[in-house]
Amino acid sequence: MSQYILLNRIRVQNANATAGFTWGFPAITHFLGFTHNLSRKLNQSDSYSGISLTGCAVISHEHHVHTYGKYGDRFTQVKSSYISTPKFDKGVMKTPSIIEEGKMNMTVSLLIEVEGRVGNATWVEQFVAWIEKQSLIQRLAGGTILDIADVKLVDTQEKRDRYALKGKLLPGFVLMDRSSSLEKRYQTLQQENPDAELLDAWLDFSAFKQQARPKYDLISKYLEKGFKQDEATYASLLQDWQKHLERVPYQQDSIPYLLKEHFSRLDAKKYKTLLAQWQQYLEPNEKTPADWERLPKPEARGYLVPLMVGYKAITPVYDNGEIANTRDSKTPVCFVEAVHSIGEWKSAHRLRTEADFAESIWRYDYQEHWYLCKQDTALEAMDEPNETTTEEAVISTDDDYEDD
Repeated sequence: MSQYILLNRIRVQNANATAGFTWGFPAITHFLGFTHNLSRKLNQSDSYSGISLTGCAVISHEHHVHTYGKYGDRFTQVKSSYISTPKFDKGVMKTPSIIEEGKMNMTVSLLIEVEGRVGNATWVEQFVAWIEKQSLIQRLAGGTILDIADVKLVDTQEKRDRYALKGKLLPGFVLMDRSSSLEKRYQTLQQENPDAELLDAWLDFSAFKQQARPKYDLISKYLEKGFKQDEATYASLLQDWQKHLERVPYQQDSIPYLLKEHFSRLDAKKYKTLLAQWQQYLEPNEKTPADWERLPKPEARGYLVPLMVGYKAITPVYDNGEIANTRDSKTPVCFVEAVHSIGEWKSAHRLRTEADFAESIWRYDYQEHWYLCKQDTALEAMDEPNETTTEEAVISTDDDYEDD
């Protein structure tokens, strides 16, 4: 498919910034829900009933999460009661507790896939105006749409059209599905430790992990000073030492043999303090002074982020009348848990071919007990979609579900 509706530079205020275990950007389900609602309105209209919107790409241009604190780790909350009349208990006014929520302002573009036969230039102009009007009165990720810079029907078959489209998306970052990276990491952990769980692999991508490296400032100063005085002797030693420090995390078995041999020949009295630090570096214990280094993510290339990609059923489907406090009185009810995976923010300038644009489109993928959002890049790895292969690519908050 090469026809798309571009909603360029959508400014959204107070969008949801939390999704499952993650925060900082809305879940992909918000954007597909926005697209699906537009598609339903198209099907109900007289003029555009033959057109459907089947998926969308998400391009982020700007975002501001409503947080405060040293590391932006606390959400700015507003205590606004949903009860207009305060309650009194023994003469003391009682108000409901604050409902915690994370909000953000953002500017995004949506590239929405269009299926169906379009008309002439006049028809396209009216269709684009209709899409813009309907988009402005909808909410996106629970936030209010303040403005849309441009709405246009675009095609990616021709190279010049792709370049023009890419120019509109820059500067911006496209959200890509990297569930295959999560599956690969999980398989690696299983080889190292059969008891490793899928959650361990996901945390390797999402958690900020650190590991201690013993203090080495005296060692570096000694080698740098020696290099200045005797370059021929210390050049290889300093080079090996610098390469060793570049390796993260710290590993005792990665210390070069030439360095061990060199320090073993030093005068113990003359270099007492230096050799004490060297010995601690070789054989650290819980009392050894150390610096903390941030561990890299399993895949060094790419801006990988934790991502919520859908839901997994944890109960059977109930008739509406069996469950209290539902949204309406007709729709069946099923309780679900959030499903998490890994995504990557990729610069929009990397969208070069027609296939690149097609692969950036997120679509719904329905399976028994699963309601997921995926891209073609992830679906290609699953020849026959089923619950087992899905669990290898995404992590649910309830992996022990059993259907009664």
